[in-house]
Amino acid sequence: MDSQDVKSDLVLILDYGSQYTHLITRRIRQLSVYSLCLNGTASLESIRKENPKVIILSGGPHSVHAPQAPCFPSGFIEYVESEKIPVLGICYGLQLLVQRLGGQVSIGEKQEYGRMEIEVQKACGLFGNRKVGDKQVVWMSHGDEAVKLPQGFEVAARSQQGAVAAVEDNKRRFYGFQYHPEVTHTHEGMETLQHFLFDVCGVSAEWKMKDVLEQEIKAIQEKVRLEDHVICALSGGVDSTVAATLVHKAIGDRLHCVFVDNGLLRYKERERVMETFERDLHLPVTCVDAAEQFLSQLKGVVDPEMKRKIIGKEFINIFDAFAHDLEQKFGKKPAYLVQGTLYPDVIESCPPPGTQSTHSHTIKSHHNVGGLPKNMKLKLIEPLKLLFKDEVRALGSILNVPEAFLKRHPFPGPGLAVRVLGDISQGNALDILRQVDEIFVQSIKDAGIYDKIWQAFAVFLPIRSVGVQGDQRTHSHVVALRAVTSQDGMTADWYNFEHNFLDDVARKICNSVRGVNRVVQDITSKPPSTIEWE
Repeated sequence: MDSQDVKSDLVLILDYGSQYTHLITRRIRQLSVYSLCLNGTASLESIRKENPKVIILSGGPHSVHAPQAPCFPSGFIEYVESEKIPVLGICYGLQLLVQRLGGQVSIGEKQEYGRMEIEVQKACGLFGNRKVGDKQVVWMSHGDEAVKLPQGFEVAARSQQGAVAAVEDNKRRFYGFQYHPEVTHTHEGMETLQHFLFDVCGVSAEWKMKDVLEQEIKAIQEKVRLEDHVICALSGGVDSTVAATLVHKAIGDRLHCVFVDNGLLRYKERERVMETFERDLHLPVTCVDAAEQFLSQLKGVVDPEMKRKIIGKEFINIFDAFAHDLEQKFGKKPAYLVQGTLYPDVIESCPPPGTQSTHSHTIKSHHNVGGLPKNMKLKLIEPLKLLFKDEVRALGSILNVPEAFLKRHPFPGPGLAVRVLGDISQGNALDILRQVDEIFVQSIKDAGIYDKIWQAFAVFLPIRSVGVQGDQRTHSHVVALRAVTSQDGMTADWYNFEHNFLDDVARKICNSVRGVNRVVQDITSKPPSTIEWE
């Protein structure tokens, strides 16, 4: 399904590089309104193609005074005015609107970062039933400020330092917040967004997972011809499982699932996953043992991006071989490969769909996005590529995927290759990591806190430390434990375990796993770190 297939009002976000852009998308979707990101410098044709009901200009790290400051395309103002499309600028987006419409933006005498109180200056408009003089706490992050507004604009709110905090031109339907309503630190942010979308812009809350399911099935059936066969790469995780179940519902037995043991799986993962596929999901799954193939290609590789590229290439080689075997069986080679790519994968691996990004950086290549070779013979079906993780779980629930599957923590496509830092062939790193990870995750389950955590795992560090075990000096490996809470994987906070729990887990690991004499915990959030170490 492409964004044009969605039969509901679209709030289109033009992304200028803010770390909060994805949060705007999430907050809007929480209101049952479909939202999507495009690069802030996308062509006018790309914007028109999406047929947006509302356009939001995101924040960003740039100054409108910079020589290469990103901007919406030529003709954008004329387009939104002729189509009567409301435009909301947030932070940098506000400054961009003000400057391009004839106002003035200057470097602020006092920069505003963090929590700040603002005061409503104008009743109605952006703040609904708020009265003049009402105050609220918001989250600011700007150095420049609007000092002269374009003709027709009015100040809707000011900060406690007197800076413009919100503006509006109701006649031309231009609006702006100098703060970030999408972050939780802005206490009334969701109420403000809800009022803006429904009361000011007249958007309808019509985006439901049941409709998404129907639209996806229709799109797949239209794309895959009756004589076509399709391969689905199953990992045992939530994403690929929901994707497989959805495609199976659309085309039935023409779907052929393959589970690849790449030698980078968790403790007894192959046995556990295959049992569940057969017992609970009733999906036809072929298991391919390709451990030696993957591990031999990865030997000596230390760069994480190279690991991901190699793994992506080997997966496709296996899928091509599997497709050849099916061709011998059915007389026709499968034309498509199904993958459980999610919207965060797309955002982190490359620019949002349909864009040519120059203002955001690739964080990492996902094996099912940036890691795919250009000469891949199979065409892709990615039914979940516009969804976030919690939306995929909701879709899976409608499809009657077992709850145990839906609650599984995410597991990276490259597997343990990105949890062994450096060369995965060093000593018995993979075996050590599997044992440590099993102890850690099982302890979390036994403590009854598994569902409170977004993702928990262990990391094998490429260092050794001195220790004392059995009255003898040891020089053994160090492992790190990582557990985070999150809604969509785009941002995350580290999980604060009780000290007794950590003490118990560390003792179990050092007493049970030969070759480990030190356990550390990762207590960084995302940002600045990513969830995975590589």
